[in-house]
Amino acid sequence: MNAPIVDVHAHAIVPEIEAAVAGRAGLDAHRALDARRNGAESLQVSGKMVAARISQLIGVDRRLADMDAAGIDIQVVSPSPSHYHYWADRELAQVVTSSANRGIAALVAEEPSRLVGLGLIALQHPEDVVAALDDAVITCGLAGVEISSFAPGVELSDARLEPFWARASELGAVVFLHPFGCSLDERLDRFYLSNTVGQPVENAVALSHIIFAGVLDRHPTLRVLAAHGGGYLPTYIGRSDHAWEVRPEARRCTDRPSSYLPRITFDSLVHGAGALRALVDAVGTESVVLGSDYPFDMGTTDPVSQVRAAGLTEAATRSILGDNAFRLGLSTASSGVQS
Repeated sequence: MNAPIVDVHAHAIVPEIEAAVAGRAGLDAHRALDARRNGAESLQVSGKMVAARISQLIGVDRRLADMDAAGIDIQVVSPSPSHYHYWADRELAQVVTSSANRGIAALVAEEPSRLVGLGLIALQHPEDVVAALDDAVITCGLAGVEISSFAPGVELSDARLEPFWARASELGAVVFLHPFGCSLDERLDRFYLSNTVGQPVENAVALSHIIFAGVLDRHPTLRVLAAHGGGYLPTYIGRSDHAWEVRPEARRCTDRPSSYLPRITFDSLVHGAGALRALVDAVGTESVVLGSDYPFDMGTTDPVSQVRAAGLTEAATRSILGDNAFRLGLSTASSGVQS
């Protein structure tokens, strides 16, 4: 019997988060940075797009109907990346992460046979990330947490995150890497480059920090899941390997960077059959899972057909559509973690 078809990349809005940050010091500066990074035209389009999808982002009924239409048995729901609010001070950040964890848990509880949840941590406060992870996984029963590619002053190679990686590995919790915002800022403020180029760049940079810093050497059972197929890194990993061979400062990891790709899981959202085949060639059949980015416009409403269109073997297709997510713990039949 085949495993259920699992979409690991889908989002929800938690209204309590935006209510908590409204009017707080730092929000205006955050919005100004967002405007500089995206440009006025893209902000306007994105605002209308999100407004048209509120029923999909907040309620369960439309979500389940859309899953049925797409042939999805189980959906892994993470907070909209707009909820990160990495500008928030320590007290407010704790409200944000607590609200996210409870909001996603409440959504999952409405249909626990078909929904799995991921919570949030506040990367900008490394001293609190283990407590937030425990809150998400142990207290709220979620399968892991979602993080961006960096926070102000905190890269994923930061030594202050070592307790987080260790605890995530101990719990068997999934860490879903989903960038929001790009450090290239206003260079990408037109043509929606902030997303089409910025997201793949941020994925590649963040994964490189994890790999080159030896995070996966120290935590070999860590479950890292990368959105958007890992961005530009998997299919251009040869340059990283070359740097590892010739540059001493790039040899902080034990082995060639390419050797770590099969130990990371990548979603299938790469927008093209050839790109998906190249991803599978780079990382291996067992390291790719189905992802749609539901319900945003940069996602796909028919992710299953897109995987089938890649022309992979039936065994590889089954692995991507459900078997790999099951092994990762992202299935209602296998999503429990150990405390």
